[in-house]
Amino acid sequence: MSDKIVTENLHLWYGTCHVLKNISLSFPEGKICALIGPSGCGKSTYLKALNRMNDLAENCRIEGRVFFSGIDIYRDIDVNVLRQRVGMVFQKPNPFPMSIYDNIAYGPRICGVRSRTELDGIVERALGQAALWKECRDRLRKSALGLSGGQQQRLCIARALAVEPEVLLMDEPTSALDPVSTARIEELVLELKRERTIIIVTHNMQQAARIADQTTFFLAGEVVESADTRKLFAYPADRRTRDYMAGRLAAI
Repeated sequence: MSDKIVTENLHLWYGTCHVLKNISLSFPEGKICALIGPSGCGKSTYLKALNRMNDLAENCRIEGRVFFSGIDIYRDIDVNVLRQRVGMVFQKPNPFPMSIYDNIAYGPRICGVRSRTELDGIVERALGQAALWKECRDRLRKSALGLSGGQQQRLCIARALAVEPEVLLMDEPTSALDPVSTARIEELVLELKRERTIIIVTHNMQQAARIADQTTFFLAGEVVESADTRKLFAYPADRRTRDYMAGRLAAI
């Protein structure tokens, strides 16, 4: 099994603040990989570095290397092509203030798709992959802002899937959702891994245990340990991981 994304000795600063410290990680193709750790430990910053979302931040400096399918993403690929192939879903649903159809068609149109027939097919496929087609097929021209929170998050996943990314980055995609919507997103993620690699940031350790094949524990901008999820939860090698999982935050 090949690695889809690899980071080598990755450091990241915001101004003088050293946020990520010497991160070396690999993510196998076709797996769900969870990033866990306390708030402010660098998980989301690391996730954004994987498709260069940090390019948008002022005073951001990066050292080290990030490879996607063997390509150095900071040297050898156009950022727009990268973000098409490595999609991103954020913590809070962020549908565009337009119709459900136009939300899904937005990315393909940017990529040059103009055929109405082709766009119709893409919209149906993406909404189907996000388990939203049956709920939305009769209201495609309605505003996406009229959907429920859980539906909006699945719409955002569908919007990312519309350009057929090979990797899907998810930054706490269920943190603002109720348990029923959370369960639907988790079921969806398990379905999606059949065709792509998924890297998900979560504060919910039970969620990581339920859906992730590999889990990495971050602390203070560093990787403490990374392993098969069942092994990490059953037999954490580092005391800090054991303390975090036991809720002994003061001991970390």
